[in-house]
Amino acid sequence: MDKQKSLHMTPAEFRKTGYAVIDWIADYYENVDSYPVLSQVTPGAIKSRLPDAPPDSGESMETIIHDLNQLIIPGITHWQSPNFFGYFPCNTSGPAILADLISSGLGINGMLWSTSPACTELETHVLDWLADMLDLPDRFKSTGTGGGVIQDTASSSSLCALIAARERATKGKSNEIGCRDKMTVYASSQAHSSIEKAVMVAGLGRKNLRFINVDDSFAMNPDDLQDKIEQDIKDGYIPVYVCATVGTTSSTAFDPLKKIGAICGIYNIWLHVDAAMAGTAALCPEYRYIQEGLELADSYTFNPHKWMLTNFDCSCFYVADRNELINSLSVLPEYLKNQATQSGAVFDYRDWHIPLGRRFRSLKLWSVIRYYGVEGLRKYIRRHVALGQEFAGWVEANDRFQLMAPAPLNLVCFRYRASDKFNELLLADLNSSGNLYLTHTKLSGKYTLRLCIGQVHTTGKHVRQAWKMITEAAEKLEATI
Repeated sequence: MDKQKSLHMTPAEFRKTGYAVIDWIADYYENVDSYPVLSQVTPGAIKSRLPDAPPDSGESMETIIHDLNQLIIPGITHWQSPNFFGYFPCNTSGPAILADLISSGLGINGMLWSTSPACTELETHVLDWLADMLDLPDRFKSTGTGGGVIQDTASSSSLCALIAARERATKGKSNEIGCRDKMTVYASSQAHSSIEKAVMVAGLGRKNLRFINVDDSFAMNPDDLQDKIEQDIKDGYIPVYVCATVGTTSSTAFDPLKKIGAICGIYNIWLHVDAAMAGTAALCPEYRYIQEGLELADSYTFNPHKWMLTNFDCSCFYVADRNELINSLSVLPEYLKNQATQSGAVFDYRDWHIPLGRRFRSLKLWSVIRYYGVEGLRKYIRRHVALGQEFAGWVEANDRFQLMAPAPLNLVCFRYRASDKFNELLLADLNSSGNLYLTHTKLSGKYTLRLCIGQVHTTGKHVRQAWKMITEAAEKLEATI
């Protein structure tokens, strides 16, 4: 018995160590801007410092935390740094972290309503809250035919939407006998790469993905979409799915949902809308223009784990007809049958996504919304958009730089008026300094720098410092070439 007790952490030990871990996290956030934003280690450096074999005997948490500081932190790229301007934000907050800790502590599996009713019912309710907060069409709420579910990422949301679209088009035959029809999928050339992966995973095949041309603002061209659909129909294909993007990854372009939705309505094609990062902006009434036409969509997704203070992973996925989604993903073995499910009075979210098991993700979302309130979240978004607009103004006012795309929200795409090689060297120089982190894309065939403002603790001071470092590095580089 004594040996069994010593094997596990006692409540007293957990309490003591838990306080130490909370202190560690608090210290990390107090000092995060002192770390190099981009990890400075070389490939293999972390692994080379780890033991070849695991310990035979257990070690203390003090030793583990010591090694966390010595071995792991040097290999971290600090996404929560106020000087992180790369990709899109992946931010978090105190209320989210603490609620996620509680979720881990509860250790439940919310695969069925009966396996933790609170997990299911809180998720349904919070996603209905969010639908109202974002002013989404009523058809996406659980009070009607639709509803929302929390996925891990927008990639999973897009995949589930595609599977539902496939099954609607084939009346469930694809799930029974496999994909034997020639089905086609449509997305702009600026859509996220997860659409291409979804086509592969869903068994439709890469060759059946049609990339639609974009206009000068990098938004989908509806005329080209309709032309490609009509040509595919003539060639014997079945168009099943269009992905429109609200805020493309490269440049935050907004596809014209109304025109795209009207085309999908003509041909009875599933319209999925991916608003992974930009969707959060619709918390503010003045930015809701980005989702005009959303009432024509069959499904919609956005990620609170990007720009809504809710730590990864948390992707909200809505459908207008939940039965189409459930019917495409439901498998009910004997060991999952239960009275609540058979009554039809509950949601079993394991039928709304790929995995069977699921974490209590809604707890952190609930915590964030209650802690900040709608007005607090709006203030947060408006501050980042204002900083983005200010930075874009500096770029426009400097004749050595140029904007490469419209900057409607918090992402600015720009480049130095020089060669691609120059801009590539400029980015490498900036990131190697450790003082900030930017990423790049290609727009109109030109190497383009991206600066995205969305981290929790980023202020005007950090953005001004970034612009100063960018201009000084460009001048220095130009002098050496």
